[in-house]
Amino acid sequence: MLASGFTAATVSKWLFFGTIASSILVSITDTKYLYHIQLVPHLWRYKQFWRLLIWQLCYNNSGELLFGVMTLYNLRIVERLWGSWKFASFLTAILFPTLFIPPLLLTLLRPITFSTLNVLPAGPTPLIFALLAQYHATIPTVYKYRLLLSSSSTDALTLSDKSLVYLLAAQLALSSLPGSLIGAAAGWFVGVAWRRDLGPELWTTWRLPAWMTGGKQGRRGDFEHLQRRLEGEGRGTGTVVDHNEV
Repeated sequence: MLASGFTAATVSKWLFFGTIASSILVSITDTKYLYHIQLVPHLWRYKQFWRLLIWQLCYNNSGELLFGVMTLYNLRIVERLWGSWKFASFLTAILFPTLFIPPLLLTLLRPITFSTLNVLPAGPTPLIFALLAQYHATIPTVYKYRLLLSSSSTDALTLSDKSLVYLLAAQLALSSLPGSLIGAAAGWFVGVAWRRDLGPELWTTWRLPAWMTGGKQGRRGDFEHLQRRLEGEGRGTGTVVDHNEV
């Protein structure tokens, strides 16, 4: 779990470099204007519903790209825990909810905010926050430390080894308010819903064909329930169970 780089995290590597490459490409080709969503005029006036399918392909500014890919890099540990097969299946399962729920939420909130809410910035922020929900639930805290705010030992802020990941994600959520925060909240909700089996059973149990991630089907599906139990026990004991070893 402590291996550097993208060891045992092939899907995360493709997601990381794909996000960087697509963001650079749209900048070079000067097509940034095609990827964000404005309810008015893009959807309601011009009926450009194709934007709903592509708005998470790239980031439109360097700040969001930086914090987005840094967060993705730190979340690669989830793939190491689950294995590439389950990780890729999870990303596929949450893709459409994270594409359509943020625009729907924006549509519902727009009337009560006197049309203030109108824009969703481009970028896979909802997907990242759905992943962050899994990171929060499955990865235990290894250590904690206190940051003194003054000479008094009572004025201290308690942090953990996971605090940096949350800080990066918070910066991403606040980067293009209010649209980025709506996307982040929707992504977190989708991730929690998947984690707690709040949707149809097929949504949480479906898996991609194993050959798509370079693995073999074997009997891995028989151990899904055991894996979740071990993850829960790992949170309580401070240990982590590697999916590849189950």
